This record gives sequence, C-alpha cells and structure tokens, in this order.
Amino acid sequence: MTATLVAPAHPRVAAIGPNWFASVMGTSIVATAAVTLPVQLPGLRLLAQVVWVLAGVLLVAVSAATVAHWRHHPDAARAHASNPVMAHFYGAPPMALLAFGVATQLVGADLVGEGAALGVFAVLWVAGTVSGLVTAVAVPYLVFTRHDVPEDAAFGGWLMPVVPPMVSAATGALLVPELPAGQLRTTVFTLCWSMFGLSLLASLVVITLVWGRLARHKVGAAAMVPTLWIVLGPLGQSITAANNLGTQAHLAVPEPYASAFRAAGLVYGLPVWGFALMWAGIAAAVTVRTARARLPFTLTWWSFTFPVGTVVTGTSGLAAHTGEVFLQVAAVVLFAGLLVAWGTVAIRTARGVLDSSLL
Repeated sequence: MTATLVAPAHPRVAAIGPNWFASVMGTSIVATAAVTLPVQLPGLRLLAQVVWVLAGVLLVAVSAATVAHWRHHPDAARAHASNPVMAHFYGAPPMALLAFGVATQLVGADLVGEGAALGVFAVLWVAGTVSGLVTAVAVPYLVFTRHDVPEDAAFGGWLMPVVPPMVSAATGALLVPELPAGQLRTTVFTLCWSMFGLSLLASLVVITLVWGRLARHKVGAAAMVPTLWIVLGPLGQSITAANNLGTQAHLAVPEPYASAFRAAGLVYGLPVWGFALMWAGIAAAVTVRTARARLPFTLTWWSFTFPVGTVVTGTSGLAAHTGEVFLQVAAVVLFAGLLVAWGTVAIRTARGVLDSSLL
C-alpha cells in the first residue's frame, strides 16, 4: 500500500498567523497619527480617511483569512501557541482591534457618523482590552512553563503580548469623556492607569532582556532585525497614554489628583521620549548595517510602522501640552518617516501576497 501526499485544500491561508494583524496595526496608526499631529497640513485629513478605509479592509481580510486558517489548517493554527517565536505575536490581534477602534473614533466618524464610530470604538476597545489582558498573562505563562527558551532567544517580539494593555490605556482615555459622569467613568480611568503600569513594568523587564541578549549574543539573524523597532512601541505608547489620560483626569478624579495626573504626562513623557529617540538611533544604525549586507523582506518589516507611529502620537501629545515648537517639528518629521516606512512595507506586502511569496 503506497502513501500519497494530498495538497491542502486552501494553501493560500496555510501560512496565516497572528503576526498578519501587524498590518492592521501599522495602517491604523498612520490614520491616528495624521489627525493628532500638532500641525495640520492640507490633505492630512483626506489621507487619514483613505488609510482608515484601507485599515478596515485589512482587518476584515486578515480576520477572514485567520478563520479560514483555523478551519482548514487546525493543527498548524494550534501549533502557533507552542512555537516560542510565533506565540508572542498573539498580542497583535488585540492591538489591531484597539488601533482600528481608536482610528474609527478619530477618523472614521467623518465617514460613518459619530454615533456609529463611537459604537465601533467601544466594542473594539472592550474586545481588544479583554483579549489583550489574556495574552499578557497567557503568553508569559507558556514561556515560563512550556517553551524551550535558549539564552539568546530574547527579541523585540517578546514585547508583543504585554503591550496591548498599554494600547488599551492610551485609547481608553478617549473613551472616558464619552462615559456618563460617575462611577463607570472613574472606574475606566483608574483601570487604564493600572493597565499602564502592568504593561510598563513588564515591558521594562523584556527590554532589559533584549538589551542583555544584544550585548552578549549580538544582532543575530537579519530577518529578526526589524523587531528591534518594537521596543519603541511600549515607549511611545506609554507617552501617549500618560498624556491622553492626563488630559481627561479632571473628568474622572478630583483635585489635587487631576493636576497630578496631568503633570505626569510631562514628568514621565519627556524623559522616556529621550530614551525612545536613543533607541531609535540604535535600531536605525543596526538596520542600516544589516541592510548593507542583506535584509530580506518578511512580515517583521511591519515593525517599522506601529512602533514608530506610537512615538509620533506620543510626541504630538507632548507638543500639545508644552507648546514647544521643536516638539511640533519633531512630530511632523517622525510622521514623514512613518509615511515612508508604511508605504514601503505596504507595497512590499501587497506584492508578496499577489505573487504568493508571503503565503
């Protein structure tokens, strides 16, 4: 009796994993960053609207492909949790929901109306927050109990499962003024700050591990170099969260706490902004060095988008609270870099899907 090999019925979704949701994250943050810049240039609003629509299409397409993947390749889908690299990217789906949700509130309202936009934002915020808290616990649990983790395993992707609560904190701040005054509003506000702390402390642990791995084992595989940019994610998003929550503090807590929370946006944000720029310089130098040899295109290139976008929104928040011209200029310059990165990665991804090289 001879064995025969049967090709998968749906080979185009065989390689779909949670990392594909990074495309939704990276596209949504472009729309959000565009409308929150301290300097609004002609055409920015239209650009944000176009990108928001594209982000919505991507969210639907990637979600559908993920469902098809689980249906037709269940063994491969379940294996992702056992993979010590892929498992960390389970943090991408919650952040995709959160990123698209806030973009809908800020940009999508122009096209679908304020009521519908708020409804989508609220639903996606709850779904993204709950699933993000699950990944923040479940993925580290798998690392601690099941995954085989060599000494040189730490990489930027380790931040993916613990950053979603920070995204919830940053975006939840925009939900606070939409809630009725009273216990519910205060509860959401305090939970956002708690998620800020959860993600910040966990991220500091992981960033330290990544730094130590780089110092002892150097850069490693070229395909993983873009993940160094993920470190900017918790840094930029925490600056954004601190400033967004500080702005809404007077609606949720009394004085003197409201003023203290507002001051925290600058007292925390400015020093962390400096570290973010330092890390961006290191990541850029390593990326250029690697590209001179060879930097193969993979989905890790989406690490050039969302993390940089969070630094843009964080810089915009600092500029709004200080009125500093240099921060306004920095926000615009960083946004220009984000646009170039997003355009490059989006085109390369579309090409890879069309010729099936990414599938």
